[in-house]
Amino acid sequence: MASIEIQAIDGSGSFAAYRADPAGTPRGAIVVIQEIFGVNEGIRRKCDHFASLGYVAFAPDLFWRLQPGIELDPDVEPEFKQALDWMGKFDQDKGVADIEATIRAARAASGGKVGVTGYCLGGRLAFMTAARTDADASVGYYAVGIDGLLDEKHAIANPLLLHIAGEDGFVPAPVQAAMHDGLDDHPKVTLYDYPGEDHGFATEMGKRRSESAAQLADSRTEAFFAEHIG
Repeated sequence: MASIEIQAIDGSGSFAAYRADPAGTPRGAIVVIQEIFGVNEGIRRKCDHFASLGYVAFAPDLFWRLQPGIELDPDVEPEFKQALDWMGKFDQDKGVADIEATIRAARAASGGKVGVTGYCLGGRLAFMTAARTDADASVGYYAVGIDGLLDEKHAIANPLLLHIAGEDGFVPAPVQAAMHDGLDDHPKVTLYDYPGEDHGFATEMGKRRSESAAQLADSRTEAFFAEHIG
């Protein structure tokens, strides 16, 4: 487990990414896209878990252009509010470009296919990544604001899996309905609903985790990557 530096595609600098390596030859790579709380312990644990499954995993610090090394705890109210402020300042288009740079690094490191998985803000970015990059497979957990991105759905060429929390305070019922209306017939997109679950249910740690739903969603994600990444 180590931190590496990745050069930004636009030549504006470099950013850190947490890297977790498997015990043997990688079966592929997974890029883990952060929540609004930065590359915190929960995101690093996601990487470590994928490494235990045989993937080399990377979590890029997408907030580096604002402030490198942001790590926040969603269970601490002032830090939660701080995270919302960072999200408001974050340039999502540049974030996707940084994810693309990470995908390139991951492809070079693994010599194989690259999947991406994102949570919260990262779930939205996973959708954007599926539409804008050559990621081999993408997964988004409780992605926010997908109804405003549906005009990009025709660019999705590789498999995309979206996990939808039924009682998500950040993704209300009309948005969930728009996601289904816009994506249910897409040949590359699969949507799973989790009735009664709230935003953040699959976090690795903290008050938001819902154990049974998290295990179900993660088992689906792992099967999805096993099929499409290796």
